[in-house]
Amino acid sequence: MTDEAPEISRPAGIDEAHILRVFRVPPESAGRRVDVFIASQLRNTSRTRARAIVENSAFTPDGRRLCPSDRLRAEDRVVLWRPPFEVEDEEPIELRSIYEDDSLLVIDKPPLVAVHPTARYYRNTVIKRLSAKRPETFLSLIHRLDRETSGILLVAKTAEADRAFKRLLEDRSIAAAAERLDDAELTRDWQAAARRGAALADRVHKTYLAITWGEPPEGTIDAPLEVDPTNPLRVKMRIARRGQGMEARTEVSVLERRQGYSLVACRLLTGRQHQIRIHLAAQGTAVVGDKLYGPDERMHARGADDELTLEDLGRLELPRQALHAHRYQLPHALTGRTLDLIAPLAPDLARFWAQKEEA
Repeated sequence: MTDEAPEISRPAGIDEAHILRVFRVPPESAGRRVDVFIASQLRNTSRTRARAIVENSAFTPDGRRLCPSDRLRAEDRVVLWRPPFEVEDEEPIELRSIYEDDSLLVIDKPPLVAVHPTARYYRNTVIKRLSAKRPETFLSLIHRLDRETSGILLVAKTAEADRAFKRLLEDRSIAAAAERLDDAELTRDWQAAARRGAALADRVHKTYLAITWGEPPEGTIDAPLEVDPTNPLRVKMRIARRGQGMEARTEVSVLERRQGYSLVACRLLTGRQHQIRIHLAAQGTAVVGDKLYGPDERMHARGADDELTLEDLGRLELPRQALHAHRYQLPHALTGRTLDLIAPLAPDLARFWAQKEEA
C-alpha cells in the first residue's frame, strides 16, 4: 500500500451518523494485532475495550471487516466506523460569559464538557455550541481545560487576538522555563521571548481551586514532571528526578478545612499538563474525584469506557475531578489593559463542599 491516503468506502449497514476515524499503521507497528494497535492509538482505552471496539467497528478502507487478531502491515489503514457517543437530544450546555469585547470572549466552562470536538465528544462541546450561536464569528481556543475541569476559558474572536494571546501565554511559559538557565543556553529567539515573558511575570496569574483528600502543606511545590512511560494509556505524568523533566512549580494555599478535606487555592507558576493534580497527589492529598492520580489509576480507563463500578464511584466521591479554573489576571494582549477574570466555584463542587462537616 502506498503512502497516499486510500479512498474510504462506507460498509453496508453503517449509518450516516457514524463517526469515522482512520489510523495509518507506521512501520514500527507492522506485524501487530489490530486490537493491540488500536489500544495504542486510543489513548484512554484499555486493551479489553479496544478489542470490543475492533469487533464492532474496524474495517479496511474498502469496507472489509477486520478481526482483533488480524496482523497489520506498514502503511495499512485501519478504519473505525463508530456510532455517535453523545445522545442526540442531550440538553445543550449553558456557557456563561464572564467577559467579552471585540476580540476576546471569556466563558465559565461547565464540568464534564469537552472544549473541542473529538472522536468521542463531537456535538455538545464548547466550540460547537459557540459556533452554533455565532456562525459568522471567528472562534479559536486560546488555551484548553480538561473535560472534567470547570472554570475560566479564553476564546479569541479574531485571528489577530488568537495569535497575540497565545504568544503572551507562550512567552510567560518560556520566561518561567528560562529562569534557571544562562542566556548562553538559549537561542536568540528564546532569549527575546524570555525577556518579553519576564516583563509579564507580575501581571499574569492563574489560580485554580481544588478540593483535596486531606490537607496539603502550604507553600511552593517545586517538582519537575515527565511523561510516565510505565502507564499503558500514555496520558499519565509523574514527578521526575531533580534536574530532569520539565520544570513545574505550584503555589499552594489552604483556604478552608473540613473533616478530612481541604479547599485549596493553587497558583500556577508554570503550566504543565496535569501539574496541579500531580503536585497535590505527590503530597498525599490527591484531588477528590481524580481517576488518574487518585485512589486507583485503573479507574481512568474504566471511566473513559463508561465502566466505573459502584465501588469506584464510592471511592471517587464525585463523578469528576474537583478542580476549577477560578481566577485569571493578565494583560489584554491587544490593548494592554489588565483583565481580572473570576469564575466562582462551580455549583457541583460548592454543594459537595457545603455537605462536609467543618473541622
